[in-house]
Amino acid sequence: MKRLRPWLRIGLGAAVLLPVGAWAWTSLPIGSDDVLTLPPVDRLVVDKSERTLQAWSNGQLVHTFTEIQLGDAPEGHKQFEGDERTPEGRYTIDYRNPQSAYHLSLHISYPDAAAVAAARAVGRSPGGAIFIHGQPNALPYGRVPGDWTDGCIALANQEIEALWDAVPDGTEIEILP
Repeated sequence: MKRLRPWLRIGLGAAVLLPVGAWAWTSLPIGSDDVLTLPPVDRLVVDKSERTLQAWSNGQLVHTFTEIQLGDAPEGHKQFEGDERTPEGRYTIDYRNPQSAYHLSLHISYPDAAAVAAARAVGRSPGGAIFIHGQPNALPYGRVPGDWTDGCIALANQEIEALWDAVPDGTEIEILP
């Protein structure tokens, strides 16, 4: 996960957060009451090129999340820590972090034995803190624009809340190029 630029708080009434620098934030309406509820999910499929995450239950597609956000270098399979790529392959959701710096987070079981061996062959670490997570806790609503993680998969906070409730540990996740 990546550190974000410092924040500047401006505005009257409801707080408006703008970053210091050239970034602009997208936002959801303040007070949005939209809640997504999913049935129990037993499979996730991420398509990096399409920027989608599909949730499956008992062989049925139950929801497609669009506009997922990936690592700063989204093309290609993660090869080592710091390359800012999102891994590709079959993994599982192996634990969850309710105290995440990014709202909520579900850990992906990367690296597997092949990733460890490939990274070690070039004297590097494969990394391993790969999560599906929400937006930075310092951002009360909305979404950081573009790809910004160090290899994780970021969703809007309402979306990760829905997955958090529907995805048990042990759920299969396939990440496609």
